[in-house]
Amino acid sequence: MGPVPAFQPVFFTGAFPLNMQELVLKVRIQTPNLRENDFIEIELDRQELTYKELLRVSCRELGVNPEHVQKIRKLPNTMLRKDKDVARLQDFQELELVLTVSDKNLIFRVPTLSEQSGYNKKASELTY
Repeated sequence: MGPVPAFQPVFFTGAFPLNMQELVLKVRIQTPNLRENDFIEIELDRQELTYKELLRVSCRELGVNPEHVQKIRKLPNTMLRKDKDVARLQDFQELELVLTVSDKNLIFRVPTLSEQSGYNKKASELTY
């Protein structure tokens, strides 16, 4: 028998291991006229990687009506068209929703609190 290996402590680096059940994507709305156009991160279940599910989750998170999405672009210049395209996406890839209507007031819908991801009704009722 050789020497017993020394205990190696695990240091927390601030990075969490990726959940293998979810695909994390960065999504934003294409807005060439606005200065700030930050991405948000969305999660898709890897068992349901379809174009329809990507469109549904992206629109819900961004508060956009799916009927106003002309196309989904994988940056810098690739249009997503079908389920196989979505299945090839990798974690943290950047996507843009290209909208058909130019009047932004008709496109955006502010989701109610209960529709927003991460909303916890029980936590909102707590009193301190």
